[in-house]
Amino acid sequence: MKYRTIGDTGIEVSAVGFGLWTISTRWWGIEDERHGLHLLRKAYDAGVTFFDTADTYGEGKGETMLADALGDVRDRIVIATKFGYDFYNHTNERDGHKELPQDFSPKHVRFAVEQSLQRLGTDYIDIYQAHNPRMWAVRSDELFVTLEGLKAEGKIRCYGAALGPANGWEPEGIVLVRDRDIATLQIIYNMLEQDPGRNLIAAAEERGVGVLVRVPHSSGLLEGKYTAETTFPPNDHRSHRPREWLTDGLRKLEQLSFLTEGTGRTIGQAAIQFVLSSPAVASVLPNIYDAEQLDEFVGAAESTPLTADELTGIANLYEANFGLAPEPARS
Repeated sequence: MKYRTIGDTGIEVSAVGFGLWTISTRWWGIEDERHGLHLLRKAYDAGVTFFDTADTYGEGKGETMLADALGDVRDRIVIATKFGYDFYNHTNERDGHKELPQDFSPKHVRFAVEQSLQRLGTDYIDIYQAHNPRMWAVRSDELFVTLEGLKAEGKIRCYGAALGPANGWEPEGIVLVRDRDIATLQIIYNMLEQDPGRNLIAAAEERGVGVLVRVPHSSGLLEGKYTAETTFPPNDHRSHRPREWLTDGLRKLEQLSFLTEGTGRTIGQAAIQFVLSSPAVASVLPNIYDAEQLDEFVGAAESTPLTADELTGIANLYEANFGLAPEPARS
């Protein structure tokens, strides 16, 4: 494993981290909690020190699982969690993947941080992230005054924001990076979905903000495991995507074979190295479902970095939409 430091925080994280959304929510078809706990411990034993969760994942389950699996090594890991969705008062309103109401008021933020600290079994959170903030929250001075207060009190070491839930939210990201004293910005970014990520990464690098990247494999397309016959169970969020997402994605994937031929990398490792090619990226958070995949992705940190020619080849393919019909204009 390799490690990177987040901006000027002094917080060192593993270049490949572990996002708990796959094991603590039901959106990825994993419901065996023991399996998730095993993966967390195995990841730590393999050198992963950065773990990213959210209070809303499984309505607190992601945080309690992390405490159960790694509470005995709390001082050796970096914990990032998120806040902002009010599942405490709106538990029964969630319908599938529909978003819950958000609350970024000082009262809710202070309540939420205490609940997270309790579930995590710790007295501090390393990285506290506003979860999918809209512009009204980004422009809320009282939110950031509250976060500064929590930092001064030692309840959090630093704070940031995670954009989403889907790819996009460039205006919010730019304002956060340029106008707020955030330490981290979490975004979606991968070889098939480079916008608006590349603009956000450039802005973050200019301001010394550490970037955390999730979905580096484009929801599995860049793992190299799918075929045209692949189907997903009903409780897997990918089952709701149009079929063209899979078929077009596979056509794009075929054109990236130069990243694996004679390089010793898998396409999944190449996808991670693509993200790590930016010095502003502190850690990559791949979707992890099983032990074999964990070993592959952890090994990506030690795999051969992409060459300048390979990065140019990826850029050229992306600008030409991999030779497929033009997509709608990117904002």
